[in-house]
Amino acid sequence: MDKVVYFDVQDDEQEFLKSHNEGKYNYYLEKNSLTNISQIPDEYKDARIISVFTTSRVGKEVLKQFPKLELIALRSVGFNHVDLDYCNDNNIVVENTPNYGNKSVAEFAMALLLDVCRKITMAYLEYKEIDIKTQNFIGQELGGKAIGIVGLGAIGSEFARLAYGFDMNILGYDISQKENLVENYHVKYTDFETLLKESDFISIHAPLTKDNYHMFNENAFKKMKNSAILINTARGEHIETQALYNAIVNKEIAGAGLDVLESEETISDPDYLVDISRLNENTLKQTILNTRLQQLPNVIITPHIAYNTKEAINRILETVMSNIDSFAQGVVDNNVN
Repeated sequence: MDKVVYFDVQDDEQEFLKSHNEGKYNYYLEKNSLTNISQIPDEYKDARIISVFTTSRVGKEVLKQFPKLELIALRSVGFNHVDLDYCNDNNIVVENTPNYGNKSVAEFAMALLLDVCRKITMAYLEYKEIDIKTQNFIGQELGGKAIGIVGLGAIGSEFARLAYGFDMNILGYDISQKENLVENYHVKYTDFETLLKESDFISIHAPLTKDNYHMFNENAFKKMKNSAILINTARGEHIETQALYNAIVNKEIAGAGLDVLESEETISDPDYLVDISRLNENTLKQTILNTRLQQLPNVIITPHIAYNTKEAINRILETVMSNIDSFAQGVVDNNVN
């Protein structure tokens, strides 16, 4: 019977995982995440399969502790938290769970945009303090404005559908074009520079690659409207944090709604509190910048929860179990390496 270890297990996942593993696998449910300093319990080390969420950091030092590992079953679309080079060199298959959060993430991105535009969180916090100055909460409507969408895959396409419902003019930037988006939602595909210059709002929905790392940098912000708002529910590394902070403080753009940050693990990973020496010069700088961003009144930051709905979690679990069951039968689905 194959041994499977699930890391990052939340309370609401346990019942599903127990019912779908009982009698099929020798399985363990572990609440803790994997990190680069994790010491793997002896009973886990001979696992053939492990499953992790994005809160785990699955690097070489961790993977070396699983000598019999053959499959990493991700409970996420993204896989930049896994050392794919090591996996390829050691014949470890990595599979993801695509398309689970299309609606969840797109709806959350729209909620962030509405929050920043209408100053909802700001108004809520001031109302709690009985410090009500309605002139501070003058917002702007979405209808008739230009929304630039960077990345029109499954999530970006769903966001386009929502934007069309708000009567927005949609600009799209992607390596490929979808005729159905042009026909159904009047998406106008354009180059990145034109999107920067003409968009009132921009929402990022692209996967992270070496080519789009820090695509929103000092040069990009200088091309944007000073009234523009940037939304990011994709990956923090799309944005150069220092450049974003400077652009907002210097009023080169008007604000941002962020569900992801560079080096966000320094905030979410408790191991950084246990061993502060893990903060190198770069991560320490990013952590300080992230804290400064949180203090700006025209920035909304949430803790990487855009995916987090009951429906999306169920889709994740169903797909990861299908991936594992297929792999146990010698079939590889949804591999990313």
